Amino acid sequence: MKRIIFIVFAIHIALSSCSSLLKKKETFEVGNREFVLNQKPFLIRAAEIHYPRIPKEYWEHRIEMCKSMGMNTICLYVFWNIHEQKMDSFDFEGQNDIKEFCELAQKHGMYIIVRPGPYVCAEWDMGGLPWWLLKKEDIQVRTKEDAFFIERMKIYFSKVAEELAPLTLNNGGNIIMVQVENEYPLYGNDKEYMTLVKDAIVDAGFNNVELFTCAWSHNYKPTMLEGVLPTINFGAGSNIDEQFKDISKDCPTIPLMCSEYWSGWFDHWGRPHATRSVEHMCGSMKDMLDRKISFSLYMAHGGTTFGQWGGANTPPYSTMATSYDYDAPISEAGWVTPKYTAVRELLGNYLNEGEEIPEKIPAQNPVITIPEFTLEEVAPLFSNLPEPKFSEEIKPMEMFDQGWGRILYRTKLPAGDDKRKLLIDEVHDWAVVYVDGEKIGKLDRRRGEKILDLPQTNKETRLDILVEATGRVNFGGGIIDRKGITKSVTVLDNKQKMELKGWEVYNFPVDHKFQASLDYKKSGKIDVPAWYRGTFNLEKVGDTFLNVETWGKGMVWVNGYNIGRYWRIGPQQALYMPGCWLKEGENEIIILDLDTPEACTVEGLDKPVLDDLRPDKTLFSRKEGETLDLSKEKAAMKDSFKSGNKWQKFNFKKTQKCRYFCLEALSGFRNDGMASMAEFYVLDKNGKDISRNDWSIAYADSEEVMQDNNDAAKIFDLQESTFWHTSWSKEKEFPHHVVIDLGKEYDVSGFRYLPRPQENGPAMIKDFRIFLKETPFKK
Repeated sequence: MKRIIFIVFAIHIALSSCSSLLKKKETFEVGNREFVLNQKPFLIRAAEIHYPRIPKEYWEHRIEMCKSMGMNTICLYVFWNIHEQKMDSFDFEGQNDIKEFCELAQKHGMYIIVRPGPYVCAEWDMGGLPWWLLKKEDIQVRTKEDAFFIERMKIYFSKVAEELAPLTLNNGGNIIMVQVENEYPLYGNDKEYMTLVKDAIVDAGFNNVELFTCAWSHNYKPTMLEGVLPTINFGAGSNIDEQFKDISKDCPTIPLMCSEYWSGWFDHWGRPHATRSVEHMCGSMKDMLDRKISFSLYMAHGGTTFGQWGGANTPPYSTMATSYDYDAPISEAGWVTPKYTAVRELLGNYLNEGEEIPEKIPAQNPVITIPEFTLEEVAPLFSNLPEPKFSEEIKPMEMFDQGWGRILYRTKLPAGDDKRKLLIDEVHDWAVVYVDGEKIGKLDRRRGEKILDLPQTNKETRLDILVEATGRVNFGGGIIDRKGITKSVTVLDNKQKMELKGWEVYNFPVDHKFQASLDYKKSGKIDVPAWYRGTFNLEKVGDTFLNVETWGKGMVWVNGYNIGRYWRIGPQQALYMPGCWLKEGENEIIILDLDTPEACTVEGLDKPVLDDLRPDKTLFSRKEGETLDLSKEKAAMKDSFKSGNKWQKFNFKKTQKCRYFCLEALSGFRNDGMASMAEFYVLDKNGKDISRNDWSIAYADSEEVMQDNNDAAKIFDLQESTFWHTSWSKEKEFPHHVVIDLGKEYDVSGFRYLPRPQENGPAMIKDFRIFLKETPFKK
């Protein structure tokens, strides 16, 4: 008996020891020029992936794909607005269960870097900030000056910490780092605000984990906080020594890290599909590995921006496609790509002690096709209006407690002649206008469209303005981006201006319950906005791509899941449909089309369609036959740029009045006949950057807008990784011209210029002239 007791006791001690070993806490710290994990040097090879952009059923597969590519860490944003879609109503369950996502990563031996914001960018609606903040008319965000914003941010951080603080490394979890804010110097330079965010993160519960900030190589200093590691972001093909030159001098002992190494780029509706080459991506990655520089690959797997969550950029306003494929190593559907294979081969040569890459790559999920079928049931929008709300003044949708989707404004239009115009100031973001049920035109914010001709009416008629929100601005100063009609609606004629009042307002929810509750009847396509419903049967399920190329503009729901937006202008013509959301037997599909479809049919393809661009208007800044005439103009400056990829600043001999700013490129460093530019700022009389929110391109002699996304507006899109490039076909050589309309007149003293970022890239401008005018240049 004693022997049995002794054996049981021994087993208990052994099991307790094993349990203790299993729960043994790891350590992670910032050492001298290196990260240290469990007292050993540790090079971070992180893969950025986003849990809302991946069906929960596929989370584990994507994590395993990252590990098999050679990564040891998963980097992720936390999206405030998906967790608190209504104020004080938090959701961390199901698809939003970020804790489970991190635990799955730990199961596969992957560490976690958490980026909770509060702002995240990510080409996500309002950069991750919740829409209901905009119900406060004087709201300020990302600043200490707004007590309401700071209060809500602290509440949000506390909820995130409840989920994730128990998973930090010191608690036996796998979270090794937490980010403070996100690329803040591109928005402001308030160090007190940054300190406040840091303290709020620590107070919430992340009090024993390494903190870091991220910025760009030329502006990281405003984010530098005591006890917080500064890191920088840049894209494929960058000159690594140049990128880290300044931060290495300023911080000689910190581990160097690229917290966002951009593997590709995101797509805009109406612009070419963006790609980055394998050679550029792996070249700069190898340079970092050779220098023992850690990195996070943004994106390792982009996934899909399902539902209404896609964001937008400004200036100029440009909205994001549903696919977030990003030309990443792991495709939107989780497939191996040539980039994946190249990265896996490269990283195998740079493993930390004790690491190894799994021999097998996870199998691809099954893929199916679906024969073409017709959606036979139709519910016209104007016959299925929800209960209206009433407002004397026009207001944006947020003031009617609506977060996303579509809103209809209705009022009475007085009688008048055919010389009247309708001014809508401003449409956010796309509108179709009806007078007495007849469509009179569309307005697109991307082009700054505000005015339509009104038909003659001999009596008072009904005016309907249907507005679709196509994504809140997620980057820069335009992030306060209310939707619907944001200012006023005015009738203009030769005699007077009359602002319209007395509005009926109809709010259309984006949830499936509303779309399914409508009055559907069998019909063919119709010429007014409508919902179309149909079914299709499957013998087996698998991933597929729903071909929507015959449809106009709208949104798709399948089996209750919001699959996302579509727009016939492309470049995306098929929506990724995860097989885990399909079922054997009958499946339901609902399509809301705000335009007129060519045919009410859908089919499931076995591959994506991401590069079929069908622009509704020309993409060129120069009208056919236009040529800039500078023969009678006097140059304000003639000079030469230096070679390299750094910012360069030039001052004029005297301040001059200017609204139209022309840069004439006379020659290039490589004599290849082409010109390019990444970013451009004009300086006011005090030498400060002039706001670019109202800028537009008045003229560009050449742009690459069909083979690649290099239009002239890229010089003021706030993205150093994108650039204007003249046509690759070289239909025109030097001189090249780009003319900027500053939006209003300024006293200007100089400018700042950033070349394209790729090391030794083509089209680098050498000699140039500058012309300044208060009135438009002659063409």
